[in-house]
Amino acid sequence: MKKIICLVVLALVLVSWKQKEADYAIISGIITHKKADWKIVSKDQSVIHTLKIDAQGKFRDTLRVKEGIYFLYDGTNYAQIYIENGSVIVVNADTNDFNKTVKFSGKGSEATNYLGLKMETEGKLIGDEKSFYSQEEAVFKAKSKEIKTSLETVLDGVKGISESYKTKEKRNLNYSYLANLDNYEKYHEYFAAKPGFKVSQGFLSDLDGLSFENAEDFNFSEDYKKLIVAHYTKEGDKISKSTSISEDAALLQALGSISNANIKNSLLFSSAELGITMTTDLKTYYKSFMNASTSEANKKAITESYNKLLIVDKGQPSPKFEKYENNSGGTTSLEELKGKYVYIDVWATWCGPCMAELPFLQKLEEKYHGKNISFVSISVDKASAHDKWKKMIVDKKLGGIQLIADKDFDSQFIKNYSIMAIPRFILLDPAGNIVSSNAARPAEEDKILKLFTDLGI
Repeated sequence: MKKIICLVVLALVLVSWKQKEADYAIISGIITHKKADWKIVSKDQSVIHTLKIDAQGKFRDTLRVKEGIYFLYDGTNYAQIYIENGSVIVVNADTNDFNKTVKFSGKGSEATNYLGLKMETEGKLIGDEKSFYSQEEAVFKAKSKEIKTSLETVLDGVKGISESYKTKEKRNLNYSYLANLDNYEKYHEYFAAKPGFKVSQGFLSDLDGLSFENAEDFNFSEDYKKLIVAHYTKEGDKISKSTSISEDAALLQALGSISNANIKNSLLFSSAELGITMTTDLKTYYKSFMNASTSEANKKAITESYNKLLIVDKGQPSPKFEKYENNSGGTTSLEELKGKYVYIDVWATWCGPCMAELPFLQKLEEKYHGKNISFVSISVDKASAHDKWKKMIVDKKLGGIQLIADKDFDSQFIKNYSIMAIPRFILLDPAGNIVSSNAARPAEEDKILKLFTDLGI
């Protein structure tokens, strides 16, 4: 009897140990010639774990994270890594030649090795993005199907990969194919230089009947998420056109119709977290979010942002900046600019979309030269890029008042406006009050000219 009891106790201990083992993953290995900290970073950057690497390059860390794709990253080199509970992944690499030397082994490494093969195969088949999306419809669709089939073959050829992962990944490959089709119209219009291009009837028939309520695929597949967002963006456009509310607030209304609470609240929050800082109608946007969301935690977070943004809403006195370095010499404070409207461009030399706005900004400055408005550009470049900032002003013949913020994105003026993405344009009235904390961009010529005309500038 005692023997039986001991065996039962031992079995319970083993079951308990197995359950405990399954709630974390272990990553270890050797990374030589380390030049910077290596981190495990989630795609949305909500998880950032710095690996504890010793002088010999050895490390061993325990991770408690949600199953999914992460990036092993040191600021220069990176690799995708798939982490799930119970994995014991070993990484070996030399940062002097990372891409050729990085190797993954150990329990659960099969999915990570597949991701490397997938990226390599997909890259070769797609080639450059412009050529890929410039293909005519039939050729593009056939090529997209070939990519899907080839990647399924790669997946089937990786030994040791779990059937659970394989099943989900095959659905993901189909979503990637569907996402390519869904993106084709706008990308072909751009890359093939065909303004107003529309796909032919039936081109998107493969998307017919697609469910947008699959929670498992939502958590696993980024392309499935993109398809959901694209679908509800179109639904939001319909709402916006049939009502008087803005497109961004209408998107929240559309997302609010999703029946799966996890999908709905996740997409609402990811949209509103940045969107509320960029909307042109703060009160309507906030109301739309609060009506749509059923997550109390998300409502609390967005309410905190909303209350902060009320300080920089239309009609409020603008936060000040003081003694920002002026490229022309000396310093400039916002207080000195009172008496005229002030159109502020927050930008940086590393920002591609900012560069795209410059020709339109120069054209706008020329049109309103001598009028009751000052054009001010505030760079949020780091101090290390100071010379680059000075050089770009000369090289691109930038006009207006060219300033550089005192602490880049950590500058209080930037924080006060809750600026999370650039370019950002702000319009102030002659008294220093806010006309718009998210003014139309120079490239939105009709909008910005109408705004200036309505103000009598």
